[in-house]
Amino acid sequence: MTNIEDPLNGSDDPSFQTDHTLGEDNIEGTIGPFGFDIHNPVFVVSALTSLVFIILTLTFPNTASNVFQAIVSFATQRLDWYFMIVVDFFLLFSIALIFTPYGKIRLGGKDAVPDYSYLSWFSMLFAAGIGIGLLFFGVLEPVYHMNVSLPLNTPSPIGADGEIITQNIADARAMGIAGTYLHWGLHGWGVYVVMALALSLFTFNKGLPFSIRSTFYPILGDRVWGWPGHIIDILAVFSTLFGLATSLGLGAQQANAGFNFVYGIEVSTSTQVIVIVLVTCAALISVWRGLDGGVKVLSEINMGMALLFFLFVLFTGPTLAALSGFWTGLVTYAENIVPLSAPFGRTDDAFRQDWSAFYWAWWVSWAPFVGMFIARVSRGRTVREFVICVLLIPSLMIFIWMGVFGGIAIEELFADPANSLVKEYVIDNYSPELSLFGMLHELPFTEITSMVAIVLALIFFVTSSDSGSLVVDTITAGGKVDAPKPQRIFWASIEGLIAIVLLIGGGLSALQAGVTATGIPFSVVMLGMCYTIWKALQTEPC
Repeated sequence: MTNIEDPLNGSDDPSFQTDHTLGEDNIEGTIGPFGFDIHNPVFVVSALTSLVFIILTLTFPNTASNVFQAIVSFATQRLDWYFMIVVDFFLLFSIALIFTPYGKIRLGGKDAVPDYSYLSWFSMLFAAGIGIGLLFFGVLEPVYHMNVSLPLNTPSPIGADGEIITQNIADARAMGIAGTYLHWGLHGWGVYVVMALALSLFTFNKGLPFSIRSTFYPILGDRVWGWPGHIIDILAVFSTLFGLATSLGLGAQQANAGFNFVYGIEVSTSTQVIVIVLVTCAALISVWRGLDGGVKVLSEINMGMALLFFLFVLFTGPTLAALSGFWTGLVTYAENIVPLSAPFGRTDDAFRQDWSAFYWAWWVSWAPFVGMFIARVSRGRTVREFVICVLLIPSLMIFIWMGVFGGIAIEELFADPANSLVKEYVIDNYSPELSLFGMLHELPFTEITSMVAIVLALIFFVTSSDSGSLVVDTITAGGKVDAPKPQRIFWASIEGLIAIVLLIGGGLSALQAGVTATGIPFSVVMLGMCYTIWKALQTEPC
């Protein structure tokens, strides 16, 4: 008989009955004035391992840096084919679900009603699932791929001696934006669909705890409450922590670059550490306020600011070039999505290995965090509605943003190559954190818009941190969504510390290593989820 006690759950499906009681493995008590309610093995192993990692990286930064670089090289150069096959499969699996009779199944049961309006739902999907990426990569990738790492061997528009080859500009521009769409579009959101749908089905429909381990009940049965389940949840914790740390580190680098661009503040690891500390403190306040009072409010503020910022850039920049960048990039993406996704028979190693393989590992490492968050706010949607919206709505928003920003940046570059800051920061002297500010330099009110960009980056930073803290706390509390607030504070602090030690221990390569190291094992976990999703859907009334 099902013995789970949680307001999110409550299924009478006999194929998923269990004697497990939510919280039966937890330890409850007080530490001074603070209460706690933690799942013993998962919390203890995750917390201690995280602390040991922080201490060792700070103690031996040079050794850590070498290890991090070796991990990145192995994952992106030796396993690029694996990541591309796995993520292709996740997308095809997600699309297939739309056309099956199972698409009619409602998450939470046939009488379930959505907890959030479409506007709030999309705002939270957008803010939590994208984070700092729009600002950090929105200008960088289209320009970089347009010339330096062109996919599918498209001819470069800038020759070795710096001359402009005009006959190549249009094709390279379209392919550079299409390559960016590949990394931020359907494939990545297909990863999130798998994770979020699995969690939604097993929590809302099957009555199991809101934790990654629950999705493996069809394979493991009641063994999910033992060490096999503990290991799955611990992997999810590390994947979430390192995926978030990468985004937090990138956010700190961009905020530091923005302050340098506007006010001349030194670009240094020390400054970036200060940024992480200050933003983590802001995230702690949001974490304390919870999902509705913190994450939801910040997500909606972020959406409003991002929309105003986007419209300003669109209408004060070369508008026709911006809209053309979006449209030609979209058409080229649609025409080339199959060859861009191919794992074999390609010679564009720089694009496939240095970018695509890393991105797929990053999306997989973010899947526990974003997937749990999407699941948490998606009860009441049908499977078909869920898959279509999660795949298409955020992807379309990203395409519009990156197509417009990339189109404007490329137009600025070719309008005045000799004096273009975009060309300087992306092509001549690679400074990715400055690429956005290089584009804003050519628009009106540069100082004001640059400050808005910094504020947006910081709010994305805070939203990612507090959302991730809620997710990690749920996992380490055995699936409880109302665990004591001090636990959320603990994990928000750990996230900030990991981001700091990765920056100190090797900068960008260390951030990439954290993602790829956790993305490899967790991709295997997610392949198992595709099977369990199918088994769960087969037991639901259509």
